[in-house]
Amino acid sequence: MGEQTEFKPGMTAPNNGTYIEIGENDFHMGITNPKQIQLKQGEKFPETTNKDRKWTKKGND
Repeated sequence: MGEQTEFKPGMTAPNNGTYIEIGENDFHMGITNPKQIQLKQGEKFPETTNKDRKWTKKGND
């Protein structure tokens, strides 16, 4: 089983990096102006813009 790639608000970041909001259908159309945050390992993820979004690590980070 691999490393988790989607995170809910309140969970802790597994690694330092930039994380970005993703939506349920963002692989089809993307989301407009998603929030981006910088977290250090162990910091908690903040609330997302709406309940249907999660956090994921931004690529090339």
